[in-house]
Amino acid sequence: MPPIVSVRGVTRTYNTTGIPVQALAGIDLDVEKGEFTALMGPSGSGKTTLLNVIGGLDAPTSGSVQVDGQDLGAMSGDELSSLRLERIGFVFQAYNLIPVLTAYENAEFVLLMRGVSAEERRRRVTGVLAEVGLETMAHRRPNELSGGQQQRVAVARAIVADPALVLADEPTANLDSRTGVELVALMRRLNEEHGVTFIFATHDPKVLDAARRVVELQDGRIARDERR
Repeated sequence: MPPIVSVRGVTRTYNTTGIPVQALAGIDLDVEKGEFTALMGPSGSGKTTLLNVIGGLDAPTSGSVQVDGQDLGAMSGDELSSLRLERIGFVFQAYNLIPVLTAYENAEFVLLMRGVSAEERRRRVTGVLAEVGLETMAHRRPNELSGGQQQRVAVARAIVADPALVLADEPTANLDSRTGVELVALMRRLNEEHGVTFIFATHDPKVLDAARRVVELQDGRIARDERR
């Protein structure tokens, strides 16, 4: 079976101030379906840039990226948007929930955009909120939820459409220690029970301890790749 993610010779150079800065410097990486992988490294090492390139949110300066068998470099903007909608879930450090929508409606939003029927949306959203332990808080808006609960809604939104891949950028950074541990345990359970592929960018020891693979980045290069 081909890898769910295949990165070959990827570089990414930014030149926003007139001085080129290389965020990625020739990355080769394969991630198999069902992996629970953490990208670690200090600030500026390239973790978030690599996640953004894999998610089609940023284009590499050179090299190629394939996700779920599709070459991102050969896709139009509309095709990339469709791939993200259909096949990739995102969990961000800042939650990125829609403040005027309830937990249920935030989780449902991706399914609405995909044109899923009302009955199927109800079945999926009810099920996924139960999975993340928020079935009794479905009608609360983000400002009525704790940080940990908001991030659980974000995880529910990321997995409700059964994506091939979930990308999480520092998902525990705004959470206290106990809530972070609970969130990581939840995502690890989703990975093990449902085969959801997760790739994290993190410096959180809790996430690193739970990962089955740790890829360490330094200065835009892979310094270590350890499977557990």
